[in-house]
Amino acid sequence: MHTATVNAEKERCDIEQNLWEDAAARLAAAAAAFTLACAPNAQAITYKDLQNMTYNEVRGTGLAAVCPIIEEGTTDLSDIKPGSYKLQQLCLEPTKIWVKEAGVMKDAPADWAKATLLTRQTTNLSDISADMDVSPGGRVSFREDDSYSLNLAPITVQVPGGERVPFLFTIKELQASGDLAKFGGTFKVPSYRGSTFLDPKGRGGSQGYDAALALQTKADVDELEKENIRSFAALEGEIAFSVVKYNSASGEVVGVFESLQPSDTDMGSKVPKEVMIEGIWYSQLA
Repeated sequence: MHTATVNAEKERCDIEQNLWEDAAARLAAAAAAFTLACAPNAQAITYKDLQNMTYNEVRGTGLAAVCPIIEEGTTDLSDIKPGSYKLQQLCLEPTKIWVKEAGVMKDAPADWAKATLLTRQTTNLSDISADMDVSPGGRVSFREDDSYSLNLAPITVQVPGGERVPFLFTIKELQASGDLAKFGGTFKVPSYRGSTFLDPKGRGGSQGYDAALALQTKADVDELEKENIRSFAALEGEIAFSVVKYNSASGEVVGVFESLQPSDTDMGSKVPKEVMIEGIWYSQLA
């Protein structure tokens, strides 16, 4: 029994290592593409230019949903000196989203399907603060624990079959490590619905009923419990970052990221789908 447990744990670690290596390869390709095309989209704007715009100038343009870019900087990551930094104005902007779907043919393995974004202009995470330590050897330690930042973004996408998949894009309480070329770690994914949300039967997390009124005497029956008793438990996701460009004069840094996280579970009643997100990120080192 002990041998079987050890083998299962080793297999899990091998799978995670393969996923990490695949993510590293995709990050390297994305970083190269980002370097060649400094402006990732037609709405690219620097942080300084964005701050000089009024609310009315930004409203309705979509600029509030994109992360700033850096016009001048270096790709030599050694310019980021060892020390303790405060990452301010951390912003993550999704550019591509995939959902893992079951194979169409019988016994076909699950595969990633490119999803179409349905949520409009509210998909980025912004104004996040985090701590980052860079060792003399180039090792990175990253911690996000800013409870008051905009580190949650509800997003809905549609897969080719027509199904709509909601998920909560986040890096809440991220703990990451690695080097400047590639660092990553795990984070919490809170329930898509808040604890005060009530479903049509009045069930909720911090208020409302625990179970449907018609099934009170059978609320904890095994075959009904998952659907009947709502769960708001947090799940776990993982993310990998890569630094692409750094401006030592302004302290600005940009890069690419790849995140893997679960979708909404309809308050615990459904098995979450795997969602993969690629995008760009921006921050200021202080």
